[in-house]
Amino acid sequence: MSDHTVSVSGLGYGRLHGLGLAGRSRRRLHDRTRRPAAHHGDRAFRRGRPDTCRLEKGARLEFTDGKIRSKAVPDGSHGRIMEWLTRRCVQARPELWLYRDQGLKVQAHRVGRARPDGELAPSGAFAGRGEWADPDPALMVVAVTSHDADTDQRDRVEMPRVYAETGIPLYLLVDRESRQVLVHSEPDGGRYAVRHSVSYGRRIRLPDPVGITLETERLKDWVS
Repeated sequence: MSDHTVSVSGLGYGRLHGLGLAGRSRRRLHDRTRRPAAHHGDRAFRRGRPDTCRLEKGARLEFTDGKIRSKAVPDGSHGRIMEWLTRRCVQARPELWLYRDQGLKVQAHRVGRARPDGELAPSGAFAGRGEWADPDPALMVVAVTSHDADTDQRDRVEMPRVYAETGIPLYLLVDRESRQVLVHSEPDGGRYAVRHSVSYGRRIRLPDPVGITLETERLKDWVS
């Protein structure tokens, strides 16, 4: 399932509430954000077509740059990569845990809502914090690319900027299309000052505050 972008003004109370945004009126949200051009996602929502039902049942909603997005549902290889990464991180740093799909409040003034594929943080860091947590405990956020039309703009362009703006120390991208692992570090405003990449099979160091070295040979088994 590919991503869909839905304008804020087309959303009901239930969806805004699910993103922790129901306390603000629709009018105020619409005034503070730029309305994207209508496309398939907007039309499907308004008409009540079947793909709207799929969004409600299986999608992971995010709110960044004034737009609500629906992320693609992970496939089996995506899940296997996250399992591998969890094992590597916990073996090296047993006091940490790689949380799956924990919602984070992001961007300036924490007005955005993002749901990374994983967040590396101290064990128990998000206990009792609800669906959308403050990002301060996160040492690193993780994205694994999906096979959808929006993954290039979302995972390679928009989300590095969002997480850098939030001040999260590291952004790790496992890019299945290019067969590369990329580490973004040293957030500086709306960008990461340092970006390092290696091809699958090469060793890569996750710098402080994570301090873990990954051997990426196994990723060659999960490129589908």
